Amino acid sequence: MIDSRTHVRIARPSRDLAAAERFYVGGLGLEVLWRTAERVPGEHDLLMVGPAGGGWHFELTRDPEDPVEPRPTVDDLFVVYLGEPVPEPLVDRLVAAGGTRTAAHNPYWDEYGVTVRDPDGYPLVLCSRTWG
Repeated sequence: MIDSRTHVRIARPSRDLAAAERFYVGGLGLEVLWRTAERVPGEHDLLMVGPAGGGWHFELTRDPEDPVEPRPTVDDLFVVYLGEPVPEPLVDRLVAAGGTRTAAHNPYWDEYGVTVRDPDGYPLVLCSRTWG
């Protein structure tokens, strides 16, 4: 049964897991929950990040033998609801960690937040609103 305690994994490809880690851990402040320790032929390299003890995690994958090129669209959003005004030091950290601040495709996100593209070009939205 799917309910509020169901764990969710969001996965997508990355060109560079080290760059993704700098952005999502060093910039956004998530924790490394798991990563591949060594290269195993036939398997993907993985980086899993998220909040400690959270009900979700974000998985970034890279297959060195047959890499998948990330193909972000303007609506491939990863939205984080902060419930407060977006702290400019957080945006600065994300940019310093390899992100690019950008206008959102949907003006709603510019009205209620800030959009920063990750090193693979996917938009991260820091939203000042709450969810729920």
